[in-house]
This record gives sequence, C-alpha cells and structure tokens, in this order.
Amino acid sequence: MNGYGIIMSIILGGVAGVVAEKIMNFNTGLVLSVILGIVGAVVGNFLLGLVGLGFGGGIIGSIVTAVIGACVLIWVYRLVASR
Repeated sequence: MNGYGIIMSIILGGVAGVVAEKIMNFNTGLVLSVILGIVGAVVGNFLLGLVGLGFGGGIIGSIVTAVIGACVLIWVYRLVASR
C-alpha cells in the first residue's frame, strides 16, 4: 500500500482481505483476512506492474489492487492444497 501509514495499510488490507474472501468463497478469521489483504496488495502491485497496469494511487485503486492480489493468493493456495 504505497504512501499509507501502517494503520491505514492494516485497515485497507482488512477490507481487501474480506472482499477477496467473499469473492473466492474462502473463510478465514479476521487476522488472516488482514494478512491476506496486505500480502495481496504486494502481490497485486507486483503482478500489475509486470503487465504495465495500475489503478492509480487512491484508496479505491489500492483496495482493487489488493483484492486482485489476495484472490491470486487464494487461487494459488487452493492449487497447492489440492495436490
């Protein structure tokens, strides 16, 4: 989460984690949702940077990026766990 303080990053990560959980039908607790959202933001920024996309520097863009990254993390987890 570029340019945000630690508290705002935790809040945005929590929102993104909960949204990604609902999209992917993946139930975890609140703490794991926050962690999933924050790590998802890092993954989302990396992946979108690889393809040259970005959603801007606002709060909504950061949440969308984090949700995309968190959904990718959930997908990879399910792929690895199914083997």
